[in-house]
Amino acid sequence: MPRATQRVPSRARRKKIIAAAAGYFGRKKNVFKLAKMAVDRARQFSYRDRRDKKGEARRLWIVRINAASRMCGLSYSRLIAALNKASIEIDRKILAELAISDFAAFQKIAETAKAA
Repeated sequence: MPRATQRVPSRARRKKIIAAAAGYFGRKKNVFKLAKMAVDRARQFSYRDRRDKKGEARRLWIVRINAASRMCGLSYSRLIAALNKASIEIDRKILAELAISDFAAFQKIAETAKAA
């Protein structure tokens, strides 16, 4: 009886890695051992950066809110403290969007917070 191998599944696994490495430079795109290392590394970075992307977005919102709040005569920290004191529950994403698209509404929120 002939020896049974895992030819089809193992080839499929290798093809999947080589396909994921398509577009890589040099031997990383067609040598399995190098492609596997490169793809594993790329997946680690993508896993990490999916989480970092959220922090980067929050930092961008804070920069935008700070710039708009300084135009209203407040610093970012004083604006956020005033919003909390006035019990205005609005998140940073929406505040940043208001600061860019509808500055008049942002000014009204800032004035309401400043009054509190």
